[in-house]
Amino acid sequence: MAIVSIDKGEWRSCFLWLFLCFVIDALDGTLARRFRAKEVLPHMDGKSIDFVIDFATYAIIPAFFFYKAGMVVPELMPIALIVMLLSSALYYGKTGMVEDEQYFIGFPVLWNFVVFYQFFVFQNNQLLNFISVLIFGILHFVPLKFAYPSRAKRFFWLHLLFTFIGLLSVLAVLYIYPARNVYSEIAAISAVSYFGIFAIYDTTANY
Repeated sequence: MAIVSIDKGEWRSCFLWLFLCFVIDALDGTLARRFRAKEVLPHMDGKSIDFVIDFATYAIIPAFFFYKAGMVVPELMPIALIVMLLSSALYYGKTGMVEDEQYFIGFPVLWNFVVFYQFFVFQNNQLLNFISVLIFGILHFVPLKFAYPSRAKRFFWLHLLFTFIGLLSVLAVLYIYPARNVYSEIAAISAVSYFGIFAIYDTTANY
């Protein structure tokens, strides 16, 4: 449905569907454990299925949005799409992508959030969009520790609070689009800034 929305130029609808995907992704592991999926379906590898779905949700669909919305000049578009998709594929291929279910090592594949902030919050110009794609593509391979909010062993409730603030602010931005509200945008920026700052803190702190 997100792909269909993009094809129709219904930008807000696309991200409402992607928001629903994000909520499902946050719950699927818990539900799988609750209903003992490994016991009921012993020959199915849920993690492999999860990777396939995540690559579509967090890389392919945002890249398609980026392309159809013309977020960089045509000359730079192939480079931007290669960076988004190739860096994502390589990131999923890394061993130790998630450390002890506490941290993503390197910026996780979240191109849906990158594109959301580019398009709805910052409304960047095309050059800034291109530069930010390069930066986040590189950050996949910089060994910063990004919190895994739903599985964090430290500061779990604080991470959950800022996740909740971020999701509510994202919904608020989408709800009023194409109008803008400075408070919802500040809240959205604050939430992602928190996780960026915390990644630097967690990586450099000595426990």
